[in-house]
Amino acid sequence: MAGCSSHVVLAYEDAYTYLHHPAVIIGGLFALVALILSLFLILQHLRFYTNPAEQKWIVSIVFMVPVYATESVISLWNPRFSLACDILRSCYEAFALYSFGRYLIACIEEEIHQKSFCNFFFRPYLLGEDLLTVEKFGLVQYMILKTLCAFLALLLEVLGVYGDGEFKWYYGYPYITVVMNFSQMWALYCLVQFYDATHERLRPIKPLAKFISFKAIVFATWWQGVGIALLCAYGVLPKHGKMQTALQDFFICIEMAIAAVAHVFVFSAEPYHFLPVSENRKGMVSAETTKATLKVEQSNEEKPAMVEKTETQVEAPGTSIKESVQDIVVEGGHRVVEDVVLTINQAIGPMEKGVTKIQETLHRKTEADNHHEESEVEVEEHVEQHLLASESHSELHV
Repeated sequence: MAGCSSHVVLAYEDAYTYLHHPAVIIGGLFALVALILSLFLILQHLRFYTNPAEQKWIVSIVFMVPVYATESVISLWNPRFSLACDILRSCYEAFALYSFGRYLIACIEEEIHQKSFCNFFFRPYLLGEDLLTVEKFGLVQYMILKTLCAFLALLLEVLGVYGDGEFKWYYGYPYITVVMNFSQMWALYCLVQFYDATHERLRPIKPLAKFISFKAIVFATWWQGVGIALLCAYGVLPKHGKMQTALQDFFICIEMAIAAVAHVFVFSAEPYHFLPVSENRKGMVSAETTKATLKVEQSNEEKPAMVEKTETQVEAPGTSIKESVQDIVVEGGHRVVEDVVLTINQAIGPMEKGVTKIQETLHRKTEADNHHEESEVEVEEHVEQHLLASESHSELHV
C-alpha cells in the first residue's frame, strides 16, 4: 500500500515537472499582455488627471490587474514564493474592493442627504449619510480582516498548522476561510445595496459593466481557489500542494489578460480627456454636430425633417504624471486612514457601550447589596436596642 502511494506521488511529481515549464511560458505571455494593457490605461488616466476625486480610485482598481498578474507568474515560476505572493495579492484585493466602493461614492457624493440608518436595509433606494457610512464600513471591515487573515495565515504556515487547502479541524485554513467568506459576503451585500440605491444616478458611468468586470476578478478568483481546494480534497484533482497552487496561479494569469482587455473599455480614460465648457482655461474647443432625420406628421401626411445637435467639447490640457501620482498617494492615503479610523471607532463604539452598561449594572447591584447589608445592620442594631430596653424595663419593674 505504501509502495502504491509513493508511486502515485512520483507520478504527480513527474506530471508537474512536465507541465511546469510550458505553463510558466503560457502564463507569462498572458501576464505580459495584462501588464501592457493595464499600464497603458493607467498612464492615460495619469496624463489626463482632470477629475482627481474619481480617477485616483480608478487607477487603484486598474492597478489590481498588474499586481495579480505579476504575483501569479512569480508564484507559478517558483512555488517557494507562493505564500508571500498570495498574502500580497490578498491585501491588494481588499484595497481594490474598497477603492471600487470609493469610486462609486465619488461619482454621487454631492447627492448624499441625511436619511435613517434603517433605510439601508429596508429602503435602500434612499440616499443618505447612513447609507454612505454603512457601505464604507462593509468595505473597510473586509479590507482590515483580509489583511489580518493574510498575515495570520503566514504565521500559521510558519508554525506548520495552516494547512492550505486542508479542511481539517486542527488546521487554520478552514477557520480563516469561514471568517473571510462571511466578511466578503457582508462587503458584497453592502456594495450591492449601495448599487441598488444609486444605479440610476450612476447610469452615465455605465456602472453595471464596471461592477461585473471588477467582481469577476475579486470574487471569481476567491471562489476559484476554494473550488480547487475542494476538488483536491475530494480527490477529483491531484492532492498535491504544488499542483494546486500552480493551477490557481495559471488560471489567474489568463484571467488577468481578459480583465485587462475589459478594463480598457469599462474604465476608459477618454471621458476625462474633455472638460466642461465653464472650466475651459487652455484647452482646445471643438464642436461636434450630429444630424438625424425624423418623420413629422403634418396635415395627415408624414414629411421628413432634419434635426441637428451640436455638442461643444473642451479638450483638457495634459497634466503632470508626477503630480497625479502624488495626489493618488497623499490624498488617497489620507482618505483610507480616515475611513479605517471611522470603521474601528464604529466597531469599538458598541463594545464600549456594552462594557459601560455592564459596569453600570454591576455598580447598581453592588450599591443595592451594600444598601441591603446596611439595612440589615440597622435592623439588627434596632432589635438589640429594643431587647436592651426591654431588659432594662423588666429590671426596673422587678
